[in-house]
Amino acid sequence: MPESVRIPPPVPAPVHLLNASVDDFVVYLAVERGFSVHTVRAYRTDLAGLIAFAETRSVIDPAALSLDLLRDWLWVGTQSGLARATIARRSASARSFTAWLARTGGSATDPAVRLRSPKPGRPLPRVINHTQMQELLTHLELRAAGPDPAALRDLAIVELLYASGLRVSELVGLDVTDVDLHRLTVRVTGKGSKERVVPFGVPAQHAILAYLERGRPRLVETAAPAETAAPAGTVGPAAENRAHAAKTAAENAATPVSALFLGARRQRLGVRAVYRLVATLLADVPGNGPAGPHALRHTAATHLLDGGADLRAVQELLGHSSLGTTQIYTHVSAERLKQSYRTAHPRA
Repeated sequence: MPESVRIPPPVPAPVHLLNASVDDFVVYLAVERGFSVHTVRAYRTDLAGLIAFAETRSVIDPAALSLDLLRDWLWVGTQSGLARATIARRSASARSFTAWLARTGGSATDPAVRLRSPKPGRPLPRVINHTQMQELLTHLELRAAGPDPAALRDLAIVELLYASGLRVSELVGLDVTDVDLHRLTVRVTGKGSKERVVPFGVPAQHAILAYLERGRPRLVETAAPAETAAPAGTVGPAAENRAHAAKTAAENAATPVSALFLGARRQRLGVRAVYRLVATLLADVPGNGPAGPHALRHTAATHLLDGGADLRAVQELLGHSSLGTTQIYTHVSAERLKQSYRTAHPRA
């Protein structure tokens, strides 16, 4: 009888510990640090790039990460034409990850302690001057006088962004109950899930009130189409899908909507919709720089400083954790500085 051939057992694939460590790290950022979905996604994207690069060096264990590997990863990104800000962000992501590995025992040392990255350039923010801002608001007021409920919503959005300096993510996250029209304040949840109360002015109050009374109810009604029955004798998946869609629309119509600003189908208005709105409004306004909602946040901060507001108060209004972040607005408040000099200095 022929001797049986011994087949060696299959060699198990090595466990990709680096990938698993990144998964655990992003959970830590979301759960324990309370970072926003957008911030966690940015970390994951950066570290996914690091994983892919490490695999080209046959590194799949976080303990095998080295300073040389991290430097090579950043260098390759630089050579591929990535912006200085992107390289700086990647470096920060790597430093946070390796520091966490060292604290939790995933690595004996922290290889990124001496990792350096270029300082990202900080361009001056785009600011809309007082005249341009008034013309933009007047244009929105004329639109809001018409029959379109979305025009009332758009006026309330721009008035609130300019009045309070909110981030666009904070704006779209507002519920109706977050707005106090008597105290002229709005409660927002900012970065790191930090809550703050922000004031707004009387024009924003009037715009929000008009939207709540005449605009939002009509958006709720028009976004919930009535249920339509399939024609008699119609059978098949298409008819079933239409019936299901009609049933879902009817159920949505009966569900209370908490969001302050509504978009299509009674859903909370999204960030992209607000970007499109503001970018369209600013398309014909002279000036350089981004034309999104952040331009209105920059404008609000700069106009406050021009009017004599304290830098610490503006920091609190904007929800900045560091005063250094707020100080960028002092670069565009030269007129306030000149006026203070002319008023106070005896040799002005």
